[in-house]
Amino acid sequence: MKHVLVLARDQATRLELTELMRQHDIRATHVADRKHLLGILSTDVVDALLIEIDTDEMVNVIRHLTTATHAPILVVGAEGSIEEDKVRGLEAGASDYICKPVGNRELVARVKAAMRDRAGFNLLRERRSYRFSGYELFVRQRLLRHAIAGEIKLTTAEFNLLTVFLASPRTILTRERLLSASRLHEGEISDRSLDALVLRLRRKVEIDPAKPRLIRTVRGSGYLFDSEVATEAKGL
Repeated sequence: MKHVLVLARDQATRLELTELMRQHDIRATHVADRKHLLGILSTDVVDALLIEIDTDEMVNVIRHLTTATHAPILVVGAEGSIEEDKVRGLEAGASDYICKPVGNRELVARVKAAMRDRAGFNLLRERRSYRFSGYELFVRQRLLRHAIAGEIKLTTAEFNLLTVFLASPRTILTRERLLSASRLHEGEISDRSLDALVLRLRRKVEIDPAKPRLIRTVRGSGYLFDSEVATEAKGL
């Protein structure tokens, strides 16, 4: 099931948009501020963002979000939004700018279209992948595939952590380095939560997470990724 993250300060708007997504078999999570949104991006897989924010905040918020996720960002603009606002939003990185009033069916259709378009765009733009132990990680798509299990979705923090391991296989990586590489913004990943993040990643890549063979703990030092890793560059 696709997952849409709804950002709006007005509670009624958040609940209305969330319920609309759910009525069309789309999982939806609503938040009231950017900090909460970034926290969810670090722990959950998000396929699209639907945001309603003040015009003067729009550009900065969109630009910040594009550094944290590859999911499409759709802006719900106020009724009577001027062309300049639409252009600013799209140039900042939004996939779509939807002006009120808009019908429910059209809004859902545009969200679904943005998710389809982004999936195709990521596939076309793919340039590099890592292969290890029956897995292949597609970097631009943030997509992990297994030869038998198929597609495995990763959160942003899980993806960041895995790419650090894959870039330095069979090398002891300190907790400090892993903490730095896995956070989206200052303070998001703490020392105490690193172990929980490693456990979540183990559940996705290990045959038996209780007896890990790929992501090994090196007591007193950090972690080590114990696998041969091949890097493949891809063209169009």
